Amino acid sequence: MRNMRNACSGRPAVASVLRCFGVACRAIAVLAMLTFVYPALAETVEVAPGVQVTKKTYSAPVNEQPFYGFVEKSAALRESDERFLAGVVQLTGSREKAFQATTLRGWRALGSGNVSEAARRFNEAFLLMPEESEVYHGLAAIAQTRFNDSEFAEELFKIAQKQPHPLKTLNADYGRTLLIAKRPREAQPVLEQAVKDTPDFGDAWTNLAWARLQNGDPAAACAAVEEAVKQHPSGNANADLISLRSSAHCK
Repeated sequence: MRNMRNACSGRPAVASVLRCFGVACRAIAVLAMLTFVYPALAETVEVAPGVQVTKKTYSAPVNEQPFYGFVEKSAALRESDERFLAGVVQLTGSREKAFQATTLRGWRALGSGNVSEAARRFNEAFLLMPEESEVYHGLAAIAQTRFNDSEFAEELFKIAQKQPHPLKTLNADYGRTLLIAKRPREAQPVLEQAVKDTPDFGDAWTNLAWARLQNGDPAAACAAVEEAVKQHPSGNANADLISLRSSAHCK
């Protein structure tokens, strides 16, 4: 430090100025490197006891964003939530039955392409039972399908895996998201588990075939194609199977 002060103080000669400039440039370079290696930490929010998620917001009505867009709710909004909870529980007979009915409506809306309604239903499910796996599974599907945010979807899928009562289709949907994100090596083991969880789910076999093919195993991809055909896959998956047969040179 003493030598640096001597070199940079007073009215230094040209050589000293150049040395000071070099020191400054090296300091800037180090700061830039640290900024790259240690980016600012994303803000997280506790949404259920012991469950932290990244605070992500999107351009959409708050009730159509995961976790209501993390808005600070006014007293009036909190009162509205309480009225909703009381009414739906009274209608169905219990909080658990209300949760089941609400998530069922969410999955049906998602299956029909109505992602706005699906988001509203999964947010209501979050109000009812925020600790349940299906909340994070459903909102992960919304993050991927509506907002094309594979990163947030993956975060929510990983939480869903740890929460109570996961659906058997969880790994199938998670693996599909990894494929969409062009990460077939990570997708394949998830999808291998998915077809064990739901061996009669043709779309899971189809996505596994894609993962195997992209990972350089066309023979195994063809084997998955044959399993998919037996399980009556969806219309979209049937179109994929034609492409898969051609790309993997299946017999």
